[in-house]
Amino acid sequence: MNTALLPSAHIDGFARSHLPPAEQWPVFEFDRPELQYPPTLNAAHPLLEEHVRKGHGARTALHGQTQGATYCWTYAELLTLVDRIAQVLVNELGLRSGNRLLLRGANSPMLAACVLAGLKAGLVLVPTMPLLRSFELQQILEKAQVEAALCAHPLIGELRHCLNPLHPHHVPGLRTVLSFSATADPLHQAPGCELSEAMRRYSGNFAAIPTSRDDVCLIAFTSGTTGRPKGTMHFHRDLLAMCDLFPRHLLRMQGTDIVCGTPPLAFTFGLGGLLCFPLRYGASSVLLERHTPESLLHTIAQYRATQCYTAPTFYRQMAALATRYDLSSLRVPVSAGEALPEATRQLWEKTTGIVLCDGIGGTELMHIYLASAGEGVRAGCIGKAVPGYSLRVVDQHMQTLPAGEAGRLAVRGPTGCRYLHDPRQGDYVIDGWNVPGDTFVMDEDGYYRYLARNDDMIISAGYNIAGPEVEDAVLLHPAVAECGVVGLPDEERGQIVTAFVVTRPGHAANAVLAEDIQALVKAQLAPYKYPRRVVFVEQLPRTETGKLQRFRLRQPHAA
Repeated sequence: MNTALLPSAHIDGFARSHLPPAEQWPVFEFDRPELQYPPTLNAAHPLLEEHVRKGHGARTALHGQTQGATYCWTYAELLTLVDRIAQVLVNELGLRSGNRLLLRGANSPMLAACVLAGLKAGLVLVPTMPLLRSFELQQILEKAQVEAALCAHPLIGELRHCLNPLHPHHVPGLRTVLSFSATADPLHQAPGCELSEAMRRYSGNFAAIPTSRDDVCLIAFTSGTTGRPKGTMHFHRDLLAMCDLFPRHLLRMQGTDIVCGTPPLAFTFGLGGLLCFPLRYGASSVLLERHTPESLLHTIAQYRATQCYTAPTFYRQMAALATRYDLSSLRVPVSAGEALPEATRQLWEKTTGIVLCDGIGGTELMHIYLASAGEGVRAGCIGKAVPGYSLRVVDQHMQTLPAGEAGRLAVRGPTGCRYLHDPRQGDYVIDGWNVPGDTFVMDEDGYYRYLARNDDMIISAGYNIAGPEVEDAVLLHPAVAECGVVGLPDEERGQIVTAFVVTRPGHAANAVLAEDIQALVKAQLAPYKYPRRVVFVEQLPRTETGKLQRFRLRQPHAA
């Protein structure tokens, strides 16, 4: 249940003052012993410094690669670098607790060190996707009123535009941008990397700013599947809560784990799975700038990774190549970011013999709140509520629906939605429940089956059709590599089920294949669900995190 916030320890009160009104918050639940956090809490301490103080400083924390050469940093080495960066932020840039710090870069140990340094300095992190342009950065910088940024050197150009008074995307409030390079030794880099030069001027320990557990430490912007990203505000306790539920109860995480994956650290799926989870348990993470299906398989084999985090599309592509690699170390491959088609789950398991852990989460709730793993996996279902979260399937009036009836998913737990100064807060939180916008069915055993995003339900000739269900059937065809199904306007039927299909190499995209796909779907599903139109495309529109952007498929020019 909700209680009054502890007094903020921030000097800059922007974040606290821009939280939504308390009556628009979800109800928060902290009824588990692992969710009891002290009043004074800086998340950097349990994620990093605590391990060194307990004598585990020699453990490997992060693995990286630069110019083809591999390297690793221990917990002690990482702490030394984090303390140097924190001193630069406070002593060199003059930042004070509560100031916002924008972070920009591809995954690397150096970006991770910047994340931890910002936390330790009591700042509010604003991570951004690497491919954002100056116009998109301008919107984020202005909305979060960011004063300073740390940016990977190859990506500095777009951010420099926001510093330029003569550029149309100039942001007057942005005072300082320091660049860094992702190398094995960040203290000895080429000229032009200002953060490295500044770090060399500092040494010794940096005492973590004693922030409150209720102080905002992160403004995470949604990854934009609707084209309208929003900033979600999370506390220091939220950062730990995401580590203390899903990885503890579903992944059985421990200090010997080695994780890898594709989601950017700017995305809470990546921030949790590739950084906060392993550091919370004294494990290690492989942080590489970019991945292909082949390189991710190679990474698992090379580093003997035990956990992998990526989207369903990657698992489908990896399954075709998996027999070439030794994946015997892989204990829990985690699929999230979008719905996992049953066909992809079966293909992966048949090829590798390893059961996928499926989960659904969201930026608004930090990480995964509904999942299944190992023996708990049930065909066609995502799983059950992660311990610590409560779930319901509700109608338009927020009344709980009986098992077997489709409705909106409602969620609450120790994390939840608090948008940064956004009127859409009232759309997401209803009657104290987070309502992410997904249509589900719960069975008698408490397993939840995903149907579609609420706005992705197709209504054709009076029938309600879930696009992902049709996608799953289309993916069973051996010629199909990827598929996205949406409803497009039709005078006779209201909407027509339309499948956008990417074919596998060697298969001709023609009318014969389209008819073959339609026949397969008719054999798998009720005939009214089959795609009356099949459009062959070279690629599907996706976000940086791999989510399919169905809203772009619905645009008039898409077909």
